[in-house]
Amino acid sequence: MKVAGLFAGIGGLELGLRQAGHTSLMFSEIWEPAAAVLANHFPDASNLGDIAQIKALPKSVELLTAGFPCQDLSQAGKTAGIAGARSGLVDHVFRLLDGRKAKWVLLENVSFMLHLDGGKAMTRLVREFERRRYKWAYRVVNSLAFVPQRRERVFFLASLDGDPADVLFADEAAPPNVETRLDTHAHGFYWTEGVRGLGWAPDAVPTLKNGSTVGIASPPAIMLPDGLIVKPDIRDAERLQGFPVDWTQPAEGVRKSSWRWSLVGNAVTVPVAEWVGRRLVEPGQHDSARDARLPSDIRWPRAARFDGKQRSCVKISDFPVWRERPPLSDFLAYPPVPLSARATAGFLERTGRSSLRFAPGFRQRVASHLDHMRALDSRSATLAAE
Repeated sequence: MKVAGLFAGIGGLELGLRQAGHTSLMFSEIWEPAAAVLANHFPDASNLGDIAQIKALPKSVELLTAGFPCQDLSQAGKTAGIAGARSGLVDHVFRLLDGRKAKWVLLENVSFMLHLDGGKAMTRLVREFERRRYKWAYRVVNSLAFVPQRRERVFFLASLDGDPADVLFADEAAPPNVETRLDTHAHGFYWTEGVRGLGWAPDAVPTLKNGSTVGIASPPAIMLPDGLIVKPDIRDAERLQGFPVDWTQPAEGVRKSSWRWSLVGNAVTVPVAEWVGRRLVEPGQHDSARDARLPSDIRWPRAARFDGKQRSCVKISDFPVWRERPPLSDFLAYPPVPLSARATAGFLERTGRSSLRFAPGFRQRVASHLDHMRALDSRSATLAAE
């Protein structure tokens, strides 16, 4: 299909769709570093800039995609809701569809939108699509199905031309139940947390974040089996999102390199988009036995559909596939950076005030890493003095 990508970011949706055989015709992206990445990797597609200034979709567009801003929908943001200044930009999607309807529409956003403000964001979305006579389906998909990153996102697919359920619900897999221990597997967590949350991920990293509003990088920490705590290289962060190495490097021409973490953290996981794209080319068949009546007085479930007449919740997991991958400690291809003594000490102090439960031996390993880093700092200071 011919694709128009709104709020395209660095093109995670579009790259995955391209790998499945689709073609991007145009983008809408106003953030300079993201636009620089798109221009480098999609030279034949035009960037029309501000979505508010786009008057109409090209006639040839068959698939409209939009990873619309999540700042007002996420737990980490202000949770202002879909009417917030940023997330409310999705109204332009409907404005453009009113001018020229695309046969297919693919939206992506944080899973918290299902629960925010009693589910009003999802209610608003489905009503707008139903009013325009679209069938729709959505499903929470965990990127862990494809890469060693735990990342839950809602993929919402609407269509005038087919049944979105045959795309999103055609596949299901069960992840392996592997017992992990601190001395056998790497474990990801956020060293900036420790009091109320940890983002713990066995043999994976937690959801990559978009960093601060001033470009301060926010990489996760990884405790390796030998006890060393490290932060992954940005090139491995790209790989954890399914991008080729140095995909975001063109952004350094317009912003400092630390902004690459924000670009990667905001992106759509590429292999998830590719899976959707391949099912768009070759749909499966939804098993209606998975359907159950969707009461109007409950919060939105993790998967649901509208067949043109009735809304149903769908009993299906967050894992469409399970793609084999090496252990996280072997997945890392670039030298990581040890977590500094200062950062480690701050994290350890927060965990001491926390009521969280930690894996047996975890805090002791953090303390040992702190001793190791302090010894290195002392040695470096002594050498510098000499």
